[in-house]
Amino acid sequence: MSIPFRMHTVVAALGLAGAALFSTAHAQIKIAMVVPTTGPLTQYGDMVKEGVNTAVEMANAAGGVNGKKIELVSVDDACEPKQGPVAANRVVNAKIGYVIGPVCSGASIAAAPIYNNEGVVVVTPSATSPALTDGKNYHFIFRTIGRDDQQGPAAAKFILEKAKPKKVAVLHDKQSYGQGIASSVRDDLKKAGVEVALFEGINAGDSDYSAVITKLKSAGVDFIYYGGYHPEMGLLLRQASEQGLKVRMMGPEGVGNPEVNAIAGNAVEGMLVTLPADFSANPKNAAVVKAFKDKKRNPSGAFQLTAFAATQVLLDSIKAVGDSPAKVADHLHKSNFETVLGSVGWNKQGDLKSFDFQVFEWHKDGSKSVAAK
Repeated sequence: MSIPFRMHTVVAALGLAGAALFSTAHAQIKIAMVVPTTGPLTQYGDMVKEGVNTAVEMANAAGGVNGKKIELVSVDDACEPKQGPVAANRVVNAKIGYVIGPVCSGASIAAAPIYNNEGVVVVTPSATSPALTDGKNYHFIFRTIGRDDQQGPAAAKFILEKAKPKKVAVLHDKQSYGQGIASSVRDDLKKAGVEVALFEGINAGDSDYSAVITKLKSAGVDFIYYGGYHPEMGLLLRQASEQGLKVRMMGPEGVGNPEVNAIAGNAVEGMLVTLPADFSANPKNAAVVKAFKDKKRNPSGAFQLTAFAATQVLLDSIKAVGDSPAKVADHLHKSNFETVLGSVGWNKQGDLKSFDFQVFEWHKDGSKSVAAK
């Protein structure tokens, strides 16, 4: 696969106010990055911004799209469902027709009706909940990452074939993303005859999970799956270790964040996590990987290359059909694209036709390796 961009200088990720100051001295195409820049999940926004910024820098260095430079506008939704519609209305009011994001499933689900009704093309590189697209008949909503009902079976398959526990606990954060993927894992384990001794929600944002850890010890589980994000996973790992509960824990890509090491300490060693395959290892992506590294960015994080791909498909579509969100949405639905993820295309509801999730083992030095067992 050849990447049609060459690396060069930086285009700033502008806030809405900053974008207004950059008037139309040159024709520009505006794209909003709807990411958390406040709240406990900002690291996921940073991952997405790294991917989008790198793709836009390379495109602008190669002359832009149809002679127009791409201007990025950063909009904060804090990964909060209540803030999702607020961010969407800011994008609509700014007359921006394209969005990379939102990052988190809850905020994406809440904001999607506004974007779709207003004809704003959304490509999320990280929202995995099936509820974003199932039964919605959206025309303008797409993603460049798999769904939890693809990720969940990948986790369950690993648990069944490699970890082989006798008694499992499945925990979740009571939110659309965490509970959704936890339910998928639980259902697949039950179908295979594995005992799920506990299926329970915990409160995201709490600091003490000793009560649930006591319950886990009493249940005699030998494996724990947690659906949610890294702040709670880090606390579960650390507090379980402190209370003498020595079992393997696993989570979805929402726990695959270097910040989990700071929370869990040495207890993070051996944590299992499903993540997008390491597309940075593909030799065809060498030029893109170099562009990331030249800017001291990490191409192998959870969402950097899915965000790069989201930007690629938007820019390729604008190049093909012009700066028209309605035409771009039509083009996305009927086309396949060569991206850093490989060839991608979508079904009628905007989900990828296929996506490769893999299981990794997390290490206390912040690195990860493909999990063997």
